[in-house]
Amino acid sequence: MGNGWHEWPLVLFTVLGQTVVGALLVCAAGWASMKENVAARQRIVRMMFFLWIAMGIGFFASMMHLGSPLRALNSLNRVGQSGLSNEIAAGSVFFAVGGMGWLASIAGKLPLIMTKLWLGVSSLLGVIFIAMMSLVYQIETVPTWHTGLTTLHFFLTAFLCGPLFGAILLRAAKVNINGTMMSSISLLALLATVGMIIFQGVSLAAIHSSVQQAAALVPDYAGLQVIRIVLLTVGFACWLCPLMRRKLPLFAGMLAGFVLVACGELIGRTLFYGLHMTVGLTVAG
Repeated sequence: MGNGWHEWPLVLFTVLGQTVVGALLVCAAGWASMKENVAARQRIVRMMFFLWIAMGIGFFASMMHLGSPLRALNSLNRVGQSGLSNEIAAGSVFFAVGGMGWLASIAGKLPLIMTKLWLGVSSLLGVIFIAMMSLVYQIETVPTWHTGLTTLHFFLTAFLCGPLFGAILLRAAKVNINGTMMSSISLLALLATVGMIIFQGVSLAAIHSSVQQAAALVPDYAGLQVIRIVLLTVGFACWLCPLMRRKLPLFAGMLAGFVLVACGELIGRTLFYGLHMTVGLTVAG
């Protein structure tokens, strides 16, 4: 799998960013459902600390991709014109609004209406962040990325990893909301992911340049995708099986399930970067 893992900073950045957005949506829904339970809402906000830690790790990884943290500011030079600049700007605004709002809420400086506004705006900024992230890879000269599957892949990661991460944070906050609904969303995302993998696997055979076959870029594509699906399935089983028996999933089981699901998506993202190819001749391979 060497063809994609060299982009590990981007693998971490994109998967963590999408996971955080998905989990934020779940936490915001959990917060809204608590209505008059002020103590539960405060516990949820405290647990959201881990969202911003994960986002911070993601941004740190993205700076590793730039080679030097000093280049980070240069990546913002062409906001509105460059997909990369738009992505970094959208992610920075999402991180800043989410993180600073969290700090204000923890400090007790946000009244109820402002907390609602903060969660709503942060969730919207997160969705925009994922959209901007996917547009970076809509490059006409990279036929394996220039497809709607890229956008679908990125949003599906948010619905695969996010709900389980959010459910873990809600459990840690001692808040019980409708886990069946959240797990159903992730199950639908899993089915969509399987369909996307099959479609992409078939499509790769028809993509080629004068010197490259897309199907040959990652020789272990099929095997690794099978491993990815198994990890996702087993991971969700740790969460879903107790719910199907009308029992509360164990925290340790949910945590183990999330690790498996996250590993599955990391493999999927590594394969995505491994499928990079350009049309036309490649000089010095």
